[in-house]
Amino acid sequence: MAEAFDFIIIGSGSAGSVMAKRLSEDGKNTVLVLEYGGTDRGPLIQMPSALSYPMSMPLYNWGFESEPEPHLNNRKLATPRGKVMGGSSSINGMVYVRGHARDFDTWAEMGAAGWGHADVLPYFKRMENVEDGETGWRGTDGPLFVKKGLRKNPLYQAFIDSGRQAGYPVSADYNGHQQEGFAAMEMTVHNGVRWSTANAYLKPALKSGNVKLIKGALARRVLLEGKRATGVEYEVGGEVLTATARREVIIAASTINSPAILQRSGIGPGQVLNDAGIPVVHALAGVGENLHDHLEVYFQLRCLQPVSLNRDLGLFSKGMIGLQWLLFKTGLGATNHFESCGFIRSKAGIEYPDIQYHFLPAAMRYDGKAAFAGDGFQVHVGPMRTKSRGFVRVRSNDAKAHPKILFNYMSHEDDWEEFRACIRHTREIMKQAALAPYAGEEIQPGAEVISDEQIDNFIREHCESAYHPCGTNKMGSVKDKLAVVDPECRVIGIQNLRVVDSSIMPQVTNGNLNAPTIMIGEKASDHILGKQMLPPSNLEPWINPNWKTSQR
Repeated sequence: MAEAFDFIIIGSGSAGSVMAKRLSEDGKNTVLVLEYGGTDRGPLIQMPSALSYPMSMPLYNWGFESEPEPHLNNRKLATPRGKVMGGSSSINGMVYVRGHARDFDTWAEMGAAGWGHADVLPYFKRMENVEDGETGWRGTDGPLFVKKGLRKNPLYQAFIDSGRQAGYPVSADYNGHQQEGFAAMEMTVHNGVRWSTANAYLKPALKSGNVKLIKGALARRVLLEGKRATGVEYEVGGEVLTATARREVIIAASTINSPAILQRSGIGPGQVLNDAGIPVVHALAGVGENLHDHLEVYFQLRCLQPVSLNRDLGLFSKGMIGLQWLLFKTGLGATNHFESCGFIRSKAGIEYPDIQYHFLPAAMRYDGKAAFAGDGFQVHVGPMRTKSRGFVRVRSNDAKAHPKILFNYMSHEDDWEEFRACIRHTREIMKQAALAPYAGEEIQPGAEVISDEQIDNFIREHCESAYHPCGTNKMGSVKDKLAVVDPECRVIGIQNLRVVDSSIMPQVTNGNLNAPTIMIGEKASDHILGKQMLPPSNLEPWINPNWKTSQR
């Protein structure tokens, strides 16, 4: 006999953990959470500065990669997704960015009615516990602890000051009313520990007694009776099992896995299912389409003073940092090192920022190793609103086989124009007086990379994913032929089945995706429970009054 639960959630990640807590907290509902990964115990996940390790470990990462990307010299790009309690919130960079208010207004305009900024702001506030955020805009008693770094390294403030000297505003709280400008960056760290959704939501939910978590459970497909979801078929240790949902099945398995599960269940584009040898139960053209992401490059300079973190990358230094963290949860082990940032507009006529900066007081490679001998620093920079779109498509009904992933990065000409602007604006910022005592030669891209063609070649060879894939189960109006879920996250045309994660974003937000994905989990929980939505906010964001005529 299959075990029966009120709700079955596939995935314990940024949205899944939220729903496990919210759907069970009144004590009336039983919830089953299926997670393919294992425990999140241990310093490699819980120590913030160890962030480069779990992301590169098959134990914690699904290990997806793209097909050869035709516009990036046919490079295959890594597409990590968390395979552990807390999902990607347990292996990410812990950077906390809500996104710009206009991102959510755009969602509403694209057909996601009820997801405008006024509607989602109360849910951001409900989830947050922020130390020193902007009054009225930020939450102070939610389960998700958010804090700014200590910014002890002088390079953090020098970067912010350089932005100001270049003519950009400085924001006291980029997650408050004014995103645009340079600011201290926030992170999901609490008492020196990574504050994943496993720590914030799932573990408290498991103590309630009516939430069951099965680790090592690979979801094969959603079980359907006609056009109604009744449960989930999953595999544990080679044994195929089923679980029955009395109320609903909720897929929260990531932008890569969620469309793949739908497709393996016979829900998706007819041709994709036919090609994979899967019978079509419900033709839904948008499943797996609309895939997009943020790209970025590392803009690196040598540092003229001995202040960068490159000095702390040796084995002895790492050992001492680790020891201090293990004993006291303090020091360089207790931060993600992204402690200052910027959000700017690429040109006049852009209403709100479309370029993001993560500043790091070290010069590193993507694998966390030093980029060169000596001191250095870098800023990660990339455009925020790509127009390029790709897809996720299963190749067969084998749940262990990775789907075909093609982002089609940089396939739209506007993306190239925006990325060139990223390089040129960054170069100007790095030449301001505040950074002059520190800024040595430009390592990457290199001072000789000047023309459009040279910049394009550099981008083609060196850009990497910022690991913000989204959009493959687009939320929209039921009249939209490419919408997969309606504004209550219900799969269009199927009863008792929802998708709740970053895959439902119609368009990527202006920043890192963890915060808006958690918000999606919060708001969807109220939809699932049939609750009254939180009252909309009447707060208005700051928009540069001269945006039509001025770039800054």
